[in-house]
Amino acid sequence: MPLHKLRERVGARLKGEGEAGFTLVELLVVMLILGILAAIAIPAFFNQKEKANDSQAKAYAHSAQVAMETYATDNGGDYTGANVGALTAIEPTLNSAGGNLNPTVQDPQSYTIAVTSPVTGNVFSIIRGGVNGPGTLEYKCTTGGQGGCPTGGNWGQ
Repeated sequence: MPLHKLRERVGARLKGEGEAGFTLVELLVVMLILGILAAIAIPAFFNQKEKANDSQAKAYAHSAQVAMETYATDNGGDYTGANVGALTAIEPTLNSAGGNLNPTVQDPQSYTIAVTSPVTGNVFSIIRGGVNGPGTLEYKCTTGGQGGCPTGGNWGQ
């Protein structure tokens, strides 16, 4: 007789009869799993926000580079005299970069454009005529491995 009752109970359990809801242990396990997933996802989300802000700084640097080349084309291939005002006159979207844009002309054939990301503080630079010689471009950033700055500090690859 007890074996018969046991079979009935197991059969009812397998069919889902008599269950009214979740047990406390089941709810705690689900909450634990959700907590672990949140602990993984939240830091990844904040890292994406930093990368997005750094990406905007890179876009300003590239726009400034194009404006610098336009300036040189209009001035016989000479970069001398190019400054924030001259570049924003050529490319008005650079006004949005505010004080984060810093173009520097070393000589008539070389320049450095530096844009600081306001959130991470990474400085993204485009250097024409640097250590690799005249006419070459280098893409450097200050904090390798953080935000949108790759490990090694070269964002132009």
